[in-house]
Amino acid sequence: MRLPIVFLALYLLGSLTGCVSYEELRNFQEVPVTANKTEQIDNKVELQIQPKDLLRIDVESVNPEAAMPFNQTTQMASASQASSQNIQLFQGYLVDEDGYIDLPLLGRIEAAGQTLESLQFLIRGRLREYLRDPVVNVRFLNFKVTILGEVFAPGVITMPNSRVTILEALGMAGDLTDYANRDNILVVREEAGVRSYQRISLQDDSIFNSEYYYLKQNDVIYVDPIRARTATVSDPGQRLINYLGPVISIATSVILTLVIKN
Repeated sequence: MRLPIVFLALYLLGSLTGCVSYEELRNFQEVPVTANKTEQIDNKVELQIQPKDLLRIDVESVNPEAAMPFNQTTQMASASQASSQNIQLFQGYLVDEDGYIDLPLLGRIEAAGQTLESLQFLIRGRLREYLRDPVVNVRFLNFKVTILGEVFAPGVITMPNSRVTILEALGMAGDLTDYANRDNILVVREEAGVRSYQRISLQDDSIFNSEYYYLKQNDVIYVDPIRARTATVSDPGQRLINYLGPVISIATSVILTLVIKN
């Protein structure tokens, strides 16, 4: 009868090691389960263009041939047989250190500090001297964020649009691991030559009103591990127990079943 007792002890040991509490795995704990409310979005950010941003500028007009000189994309696509990815790397207008871009015929235009919409308005006004009823579209080509720490797919993520929340970014990184500290996520932001740091919690519904809920270009997100994760990394024996825990549990269950039947 000692054998089942030994396996029972191993089973309890395997089930208790490396446990993560239910509360540690939950997000938005302060949001009621039966939440049925609406609220005005007051923290939506208007992204401002910064030096080193890469912008794509498309110009259209009732006379397409007249608009062609202003479209860098059209010129490069016709002059190069390179891959679409390589074309995109060179088709944008890079904002220089002083915050300016150079456009054909229009010359230097100050872009830094402006939103995409305000820059569109400025360029459209300048183009009326050359084009009839010009239409201008400006967007980021290098809008990206970096996600590190306890996510399933850390790395640099290029965003398809400029309105991205921290939840969307974490989703694109494969979501949080079981060892992620949902109460302590660091966001590092560089803007107008100033670097800021902010700790936010996914377990508090105040995140939805945070100025860091909507991300800006080049933000860095770091997800801290919980203490249970630290133990598995620092103690090889703990790691071995964690790996063997499920195996021990299954084996113990099978043996206890056989003993009970006999």
